[in-house]
Amino acid sequence: MSEQIFLNAELRQRLGTNKNREIRREDSMVPAVIYGNEQESKNIKVPLNEIAKASMDENFYTQVLLIKLEGNDEKVVLKELQREPEKGKFLHADFQRVSSKTKLKVVLPIKIIGEDECLGIKEGGVLTRNIVEIEVACLAGNIPESLEVDITNLELDQSVRLTEIPLPEGVEIPGLDEEHDQQVLNVQIPKIIEEPEEDLASEADETESGEETSSEASDEAGSEEGAEEASEESS
Repeated sequence: MSEQIFLNAELRQRLGTNKNREIRREDSMVPAVIYGNEQESKNIKVPLNEIAKASMDENFYTQVLLIKLEGNDEKVVLKELQREPEKGKFLHADFQRVSSKTKLKVVLPIKIIGEDECLGIKEGGVLTRNIVEIEVACLAGNIPESLEVDITNLELDQSVRLTEIPLPEGVEIPGLDEEHDQQVLNVQIPKIIEEPEEDLASEADETESGEETSSEASDEAGSEEGAEEASEESS
């Protein structure tokens, strides 16, 4: 289980675009808002260094976070983290309050288990991943870190589809049915692309033709030089 991510925060009195710039520039903090769970929204600011550190942890984007504000802990999930397009500077964060009974949609990574022991890979196959993450719905108090797929017994030319992923209790993939059942991964022998024999023969002919042309041109140049020398001697 991953460690709980904490963020310290202060109430934000200065509001508006210009004030937010001042908060980022002068206070080295990131403007943010906490909302939801039928409670009043709160405008806050979070230390830039804490946001930067937390953003490097993939759990920051999927797990329940704790924001320490005025002596209380707010349980939230990150809903949006705005960044400057060019430099990636943090501009604003939106946090949604949750309780253990709050149902959320979150995107989770798909974790591959048993790749080193996979039967198909041992037989010369190559693992191809078509989907690396998937959106699931679950209670806020029951968000898994990832969805695990064990491919130990996966043989050549076999695949795993979304409906075959084992889901933890209380977790579901919204809208998943036979029509939307995508292939997650497969193990296949790598394809070797060979040039057609006709193309190879054509290239050989072109090479020989080029060499002959070059040889003829060289002979003609030699003949012309010989003629010029003979002409100079006679004169």
